[in-house]
Amino acid sequence: MLNELNIDFLGKRHIAAVGSGIVLLVCLASMLLRGFNFGLDFTGGTVIELGYENPVEVAAVSDALSENGFGGATVQYFGSRRDILIRMAPQEAETSSADLSDRVFRGLSTAAKDAGLGDVELRRVEFVGPQVGEQLREQGGLAVLFALIGILIYVAFRFEWRFSVGAVAALIHDVLITVGVFSLFQIDFDLTVLAAVLAVIGYSLNDTIVIFDRIRENFRKLRKGTVTEITNRSINQTLSRTIITSGTTLLVLLALYFLGGEAIHGFSLALIIGIVVGTYSTIYIATAMAIWLGISRADLLPTAKGGEVVDDRP
Repeated sequence: MLNELNIDFLGKRHIAAVGSGIVLLVCLASMLLRGFNFGLDFTGGTVIELGYENPVEVAAVSDALSENGFGGATVQYFGSRRDILIRMAPQEAETSSADLSDRVFRGLSTAAKDAGLGDVELRRVEFVGPQVGEQLREQGGLAVLFALIGILIYVAFRFEWRFSVGAVAALIHDVLITVGVFSLFQIDFDLTVLAAVLAVIGYSLNDTIVIFDRIRENFRKLRKGTVTEITNRSINQTLSRTIITSGTTLLVLLALYFLGGEAIHGFSLALIIGIVVGTYSTIYIATAMAIWLGISRADLLPTAKGGEVVDDRP
């Protein structure tokens, strides 16, 4: 059974630390040098969704837009080859979103009829002002920061400050790698991705708390063994729960990614990355950090007045 395994996870913690350091450096370099491919939610602009009667090439739509004076637009499929999504940067202040969408729709409808592609249907128009996009970007960053601070305080009260530092270090590791992948491959980063990042923080913390609880319990039950040995045993005992929870969650997210359509690709991809990295960081960042900070039996089991070791923590 999995709870009878004796895998030396923490024996590889130095190798894992080097690997994590390299990945983090790559992600940080990408974020600093390349930045993010922010979506409409953060940059402002207009999104237009169109439905073609017949399959159409993205290049043909881009050419038609250029001929009508919209050369800077981004065109992509939104599901099938009949569904087109157009993203446009903010236009002049005097140009309303309704006028803009009408001009785009008329130009593409004419081009489609000339090319024998049939009718074009205007399905959706969304507009976000540049000031609103900037506010959303700032507030999203603050949301992540406040979440990390709140978790630091919670874990410090719930366990011990070394565990708190380890948990927050793991969460920062998860967030940086998740958003770093989006920067590295220039995947659209919008509000749904930010929501996924916040969900990753909660998921990773829950996994960490489960292992921390088992470590504290084993410190109370086991009178022999070093800190590393007891921690390793705790990880092995919770391994079945980790595999089942992460595995079933990943199955759902993979179904969403491949079958859910373009609208939730970024959301599901961020969660997939976050869960994989979060499961890893719980073992090799959170618990390893607590050991490196010098966690001991005495820190988790305070001594009562009579000299008896007790566990008086909540």
